[in-house]
Amino acid sequence: MENDIEKENVTNEENEEKVEMKEETPETPHKEEREKDRKKRKIAEQAEEIKKLKKELEEERAAGGKAIEAAAAAKDQYLRLQAEWDNYRRRTAKERLELVDSAAKKVLTGFLPILDDCQRAMNVLRESDDSQAAVEGTELIYNKLTGYLNQCGVERIEALGAAFDTDFHEAVAQFPVEDPAKKNTVIDVTQEGYTLNGVVIRYAKVVVGI
Repeated sequence: MENDIEKENVTNEENEEKVEMKEETPETPHKEEREKDRKKRKIAEQAEEIKKLKKELEEERAAGGKAIEAAAAAKDQYLRLQAEWDNYRRRTAKERLELVDSAAKKVLTGFLPILDDCQRAMNVLRESDDSQAAVEGTELIYNKLTGYLNQCGVERIEALGAAFDTDFHEAVAQFPVEDPAKKNTVIDVTQEGYTLNGVVIRYAKVVVGI
């Protein structure tokens, strides 16, 4: 009797295991499908993420290209403005210098007739019976004036005995000479010429030997 009961229990356990196996067997394909679906979804999500990252990368590249173009345009504009400023500064400096030179030239040129008068006065005093003090006083004034003009860059053109040069001399007369060495040279100066910093501000009026 007990053996029959044990056999029946064993049979029941075997039947239960078979039932469990039968119940699990249909679920196995569903698990595989769910795993495949999960992998597909993961792959799809990764693909979407990659697509999104590619789009962002393209946008960043486009933005970077625009930024480079903007920087190049800004640099070009800066260089143009700097060049214009340099040109303006040089131009205004040149104009200012020319204005100062023009004013200085006008003022200093105004002293030249006074210098001429001093020379004439000295020549007259030397030939007259006036005292030596008058001659020395006039020479003192003349020397102070020429010294001041020399400090300002005014120099007398050494014309007498020099070869006639139209860059510095203005011929007011021609005079025949016997000495061949004096031909086309300055044999007399009727009015002194002067330069200001190497530039002629008054030509020397001369007599040229021919």
